[in-house]
Amino acid sequence: MLAHPETPVPSHWNPLRALKVTAPVTPVTRYQLNRALANPAQCRATLAEAGVDFDAMEDLVVDENCGIIGRGRLSALVTSDVKAVETSCATTLRLAMWEHHVVQPAAQDLLGKQVSRLQHVGSYNCRQIRTAQDQGSGWSSHATADSIDIVGLQFADGRSLTLLSDWGNEGPEGVFLREIWQGACDWFRVVLGTDFNRLHANHFHLQGPGWGYCR
Repeated sequence: MLAHPETPVPSHWNPLRALKVTAPVTPVTRYQLNRALANPAQCRATLAEAGVDFDAMEDLVVDENCGIIGRGRLSALVTSDVKAVETSCATTLRLAMWEHHVVQPAAQDLLGKQVSRLQHVGSYNCRQIRTAQDQGSGWSSHATADSIDIVGLQFADGRSLTLLSDWGNEGPEGVFLREIWQGACDWFRVVLGTDFNRLHANHFHLQGPGWGYCR
């Protein structure tokens, strides 16, 4: 029943079908996502089907610590733009799921408008982890483009919010920022927000691989 080309089971309920970014989230979505994340070709096909602008590039191999598997240049998600950034397909796919299923619905529900642009400060950076004591302790997930740092959002009406200025807002803008921070934990394994430490005061650190940490 699941494998037949004319199966009546919708694709977002069918574990044998490929992930669709814009499909409703079901208990099957996590399985479909993990399968796409593990296969760069399937990951790219999933992004293309959703209309995400992710131009494929050759994988980058620097050394055992730095490089990008599934490398590409991201410039637009499903319904919002980003400043062109070199990152991995896996990071882009997680970001697309967050933008479509968390950011845009929260913007409409809480602010009555659409996000037109996600503002970031980069993804790939061949460096070690930075700590509040400025001491490196292993290699950062940025060294493999497995994370991206989001500093703010711009809306269709031209207004913008930044985490540095608006995180503490007690109105709907602050509620919106806190909701999308919490919602990022559904799509990324490690999410560090502005309250984590002074190094994250101005951005969300959204990281794909990890042990499951949201703070």
